[in-house]
Amino acid sequence: MSKYEPLWKYVVSNSSKALELPFSRVKDILGFDIDHAFLTYKKEIEAMGYQVKISMKNQVVSFKKA
Repeated sequence: MSKYEPLWKYVVSNSSKALELPFSRVKDILGFDIDHAFLTYKKEIEAMGYQVKISMKNQVVSFKKA
């Protein structure tokens, strides 16, 4: 189980096809800030059929069901 598993479960359990989460909400879900490792771990949810985009400018992570 990866350290990002709680976030993946949250995203998958959401009924909408697209979800945008501010970094602060991601921290609430995970209990820690996302870090550079997120770029590697995001492949786990991409394998579940989600596209992931990170906006450092807007401080959000976007998930879209492919």
